[in-house]
Amino acid sequence: MQRREFSRSLLAAGATTALGAATALAFAPAHAQPAGLKEGADFVRLGRPAPVDSPADKIEVVEFFAYTCIHCYNFEPLFSDWMKNVPGHVVVRRTPVAFNDAFVPLQRLYYALEAMGQVDALHEKVFRAIHVDKQRLTTPEAIATWMAAQGVDREKFTGFFNSFAVAGKAKRATQLQDAYQVEGTPSLGVGGRYYVTGQGPRTLVVANALIADLRKA
Repeated sequence: MQRREFSRSLLAAGATTALGAATALAFAPAHAQPAGLKEGADFVRLGRPAPVDSPADKIEVVEFFAYTCIHCYNFEPLFSDWMKNVPGHVVVRRTPVAFNDAFVPLQRLYYALEAMGQVDALHEKVFRAIHVDKQRLTTPEAIATWMAAQGVDREKFTGFFNSFAVAGKAKRATQLQDAYQVEGTPSLGVGGRYYVTGQGPRTLVVANALIADLRKA
């Protein structure tokens, strides 16, 4: 979903069902070179490298997503399965975008989940709450209420949500999004060098090929 579409998404938060068969998809191994891979069509080479947090011997892959993006919801099962099979020289991390200030509460939600060790338990549930249950998780109050309904201590969550650490991570996420020149989600940043857009298996096949190229370099 593109930047201009997100403002409407935040108001409507419409929903469709996830791609049920997608979770069973087997991806090409990291060394595969997909036929017809083209710069400018399948990926963009950054004019200036984006910052990476991983060690020099690792290749960092960043998923840019927004909880309000229906395409991110549909892509999540694919990406989660892919994450489970990446080789040891690849570091993967999720990065929630903020195309405007309305995105910040959900950015902070993700980093609060991360700080509390609740990403595995609740990340996909946030997507479902928005796109299936039609929950309007657009304010700190609504988010805290929903979290409490999931059995999370409200006061503890609010403390993380409002912490300087979470605020700093949200700010850093936006800076990284700008460094990769992210215009839509879901999308991937690879090794601080490449930007890949898309919503389906092809996105991950392209990522595999770029990882392999960086590994050779």
